[in-house]
Amino acid sequence: MYGIAIQEANPEAFVAQVQAAEAAGVQSAWATMGGAGGVDMMPVYAVAAAQTERILLGSAIVHTWSRQPVAFAQEAMAIEGFGPGRFRLGIGPTTQFFVERMYGRPYSKPLTNLREYLQTVRALLHEGRVEFEGVHVSLRGRINPHAPVPVMASALRPKSYELCGELADGAISWMSPLKYLEEIALPALQAGAASAGREAPPLVAHVPIAVTTDRDAARAMAREQLAMYANVPNYQGMFAAAGYEVAGSYGDDLLDDLVVSGTEDEVVAGLQRWVEAGMGELIAHPLLSEDREGSIAAATAAVARAAS
Repeated sequence: MYGIAIQEANPEAFVAQVQAAEAAGVQSAWATMGGAGGVDMMPVYAVAAAQTERILLGSAIVHTWSRQPVAFAQEAMAIEGFGPGRFRLGIGPTTQFFVERMYGRPYSKPLTNLREYLQTVRALLHEGRVEFEGVHVSLRGRINPHAPVPVMASALRPKSYELCGELADGAISWMSPLKYLEEIALPALQAGAASAGREAPPLVAHVPIAVTTDRDAARAMAREQLAMYANVPNYQGMFAAAGYEVAGSYGDDLLDDLVVSGTEDEVVAGLQRWVEAGMGELIAHPLLSEDREGSIAAATAAVARAAS
């Protein structure tokens, strides 16, 4: 399946971009939420669901520390009411910076936090009730109505992929080269599922893309727009595990394994190669040139072609 990352923070423009993606034939629309104090996009997704007919919707991701499990489940059901069977809830524990500075919460045991949220949010949505006592979550609650809305989670290192394989309805990557996802992430996801005696859920790969005939320009956009991850230890460790040493900047070899770029035909073929490698779904994240709207339109057209 081929989806696109919505590049709008304004609610009205966000809905319009989802509508445009659906009209073009894109199969799913995703958005990163809970960032630097912007608009909460969960209610905007309800509007998008009401004003579209077919396109699947997903959050990639909402920070766990920003909400209690019951609130997650209630919001998901509100969106489900406007677009039955079309919303996927993606959650994740985010970073120490956001948790402590933005939410004023102590950051500890993020993998335990994610485990407890997956257990409780999924139980509320799939069963309508939960009784749970944990480190981060303690609750006895129920919601009505409830529905089996998929609950996916962000993943970076093998332990988080194993957890997703065990408990989640999908694992969502970010800033991970294909080599890492093929050789390390996917086997970890499958191992986690096997340990729980269940079929492995899909790996949803977040892939930066640029439709351009200038490969050097695409690399330059990636270096500028994705610069922060080259300085984050967790990401540096992930790149190193895939065989790429990153010390504040990206080499061409890493960028060519991380970013799908080229002509529309080359981008379509590149996206299809990721799916053939075992990715269950792609979230194509358009890199933005000076012609912002043109970048989004070209990326949308390429994703729609890949899906056709």
